[in-house]
Amino acid sequence: MPNMNFTVAEIAKHLDGEVVGNATATLKGFAPADSARPGDLTFAENEDFFARAEKSAATAIIAEKRFSPAKKILIRVPHARIAFAKALALFFPERTFAAGIHPTAVVAPDAKIDPTAHIGPYCVIGARVHIGARTVVQGGNFIGEDSTLGEDTNLFPLVTLYARTEIGRRVRIHASTVIGSDGFGYVQDGNIHRKVPQIGNVVIGDDVEIGAGVMIDRGALDSTVIGQGTKIDNLVQVAHNVEVGEGCLLVAQSGIAGSSKLGNFVVLAGQSGIAGHLKIGNQVTITGKSGVMHDIPDGEKWLGIPAQPDKQSKRQLIAMQHLPALLRRVTKLEKESAARKKRDKNK
Repeated sequence: MPNMNFTVAEIAKHLDGEVVGNATATLKGFAPADSARPGDLTFAENEDFFARAEKSAATAIIAEKRFSPAKKILIRVPHARIAFAKALALFFPERTFAAGIHPTAVVAPDAKIDPTAHIGPYCVIGARVHIGARTVVQGGNFIGEDSTLGEDTNLFPLVTLYARTEIGRRVRIHASTVIGSDGFGYVQDGNIHRKVPQIGNVVIGDDVEIGAGVMIDRGALDSTVIGQGTKIDNLVQVAHNVEVGEGCLLVAQSGIAGSSKLGNFVVLAGQSGIAGHLKIGNQVTITGKSGVMHDIPDGEKWLGIPAQPDKQSKRQLIAMQHLPALLRRVTKLEKESAARKKRDKNK
């Protein structure tokens, strides 16, 4: 890693923070409190973290305005977690790539690649592809014909884009992800499953990040759409004709079946799934391992299999916890009833 030295004042300015203590002290790195050394910056987002940071060897602490230092230099900020992310980016900047096309890359003659872009080794760039300024295609990537990549986009190794994929600006797609593969479309024809040609594409908005091993299928006729600012974790499946709104979070191993539509700022937690042709409203949260079988209005939280509104599901879970005791009571009552009948019969 490069040697990145900053004064406390420089860090505070970058974070819109306030310095309490020596603003001229030099900070050489960023580390958690338990492993911090002199010259390191650390952060604390609650009382326990702050107590540990105060006892650590770190030189300075990022913390929210309610904290007061006893021993350390403090950079007070409105939101410690946001400041933490900004500070990390200073000490550990993204890798840079030199402009140019690697000699092992195979590039169609009519592809248009901005001279500031980087095309790494063993990439295949198809006909009529457009690649924007400062975009990075790291290596072993396949970009199908008529695809477009906006400026400042980064494809990690072995990402595959099928033909006519549209990628916006500042998009990051991690290794081994496939964008634009065939949707799972078949029709029963006698004793065979006849394939329905998938002739649509995938459109990905600006500022989207897509994890490793993600599969996003192209539309059957139209586009599968991922909205601006959405973040997709590793191993997520998005089926054909799905529309995902802006600012959504799709967590690992979740899946969305064909033609469902998600509003803005939806959270789809790990290993949860949405059935096909559903409409999920804005600001909906679906908890882990849930299976959604119905439309969900705006702002609701659903959980369970099949998923239901959270209060309803929680009532059912609580009721199920009481079932063993209830069964014991019923068994006891049945025995008492049988004993009474026996006594009555013998009278």
